[in-house]
Amino acid sequence: MSDTARPLPMTVPDPSLPARVRIHEVGPRDGLQNEKTVVPTEVKAEFVHRLADAGLDTVEATSFVHPKWVPQLADAEQLMPLLADVPARLPVLVPNRRGLDRALALGVREIAVFGSATEAFARANLNRTVDESLEMFAPVVAAAREAGVRVRGYLSMCFGDPWEGAVPVAQVVRVARRLLDLGCDELSLGDTIGVATPGHVTALLTELGEAEVPAARLAVHFHDTYGQALANTLAALRYGVTTVDASAGGLGGCPYARSATGNLATEDLVWMLDGLGIHTGVDLGRLTATSVWMASRLGRPSPSRTVRALSHQEP
Repeated sequence: MSDTARPLPMTVPDPSLPARVRIHEVGPRDGLQNEKTVVPTEVKAEFVHRLADAGLDTVEATSFVHPKWVPQLADAEQLMPLLADVPARLPVLVPNRRGLDRALALGVREIAVFGSATEAFARANLNRTVDESLEMFAPVVAAAREAGVRVRGYLSMCFGDPWEGAVPVAQVVRVARRLLDLGCDELSLGDTIGVATPGHVTALLTELGEAEVPAARLAVHFHDTYGQALANTLAALRYGVTTVDASAGGLGGCPYARSATGNLATEDLVWMLDGLGIHTGVDLGRLTATSVWMASRLGRPSPSRTVRALSHQEP
């Protein structure tokens, strides 16, 4: 770029969209849990620090699950003290009361529980029915709120399930409403295998609104299996959703859903939002450098198109 060239992308605001979007960064948890090799604790800590330094104010740090199920995140107790000086919100995933107790012992102030909109995935992921999983979450959410801890609910398979196929919108709305009624402050709608399309996103959000679930309590979490993650995000923004989950460098998938590819890359999201004049507080240059750094630690290039374009990585 010459000295006189204007920076890209060119900003063209859309007044129908939110002025500000909060990015819920999931790379250190949802990204690294899907890696075949275990990333050293010190590298994870530096990853979180770098993400916060890039301007991300919410970074999901780890998960307090049993090491047997997610060995990549078995070092949660060792990691969290290394993040004490990180100037960002650091939510963690907890599967049950034992996980909550472990997190609370380390001073965690935000947690997330992980539910399913479908019976097949609930069985595969939690070894319970949907209703049984909600019963398991109820005391966890209640105890967290009693401790003054903010609770996020993840709802997976909102748009399609590898065993059940298409998921009826009404079925998703029913489970979503029950998770919020348990006391979750926020609900993240997951397109776990990446099959959503913009019309489907709008239909689900509309029915949730009719069920008295306001957009302010919702987040969206898209996978890019069919290249639809940004289009789906834009549809959610048009509806009024202002919290979007993304993963630095496009890391992650789902260990229980073989067809799932990586999460929406945070850099790709920021490029689009910057072009729309939507404030995120994220420095795209620093974020890209962070993903290039992490890709080097993982021994492969980032799948993010924006990272490749800005860093000239080979695919």
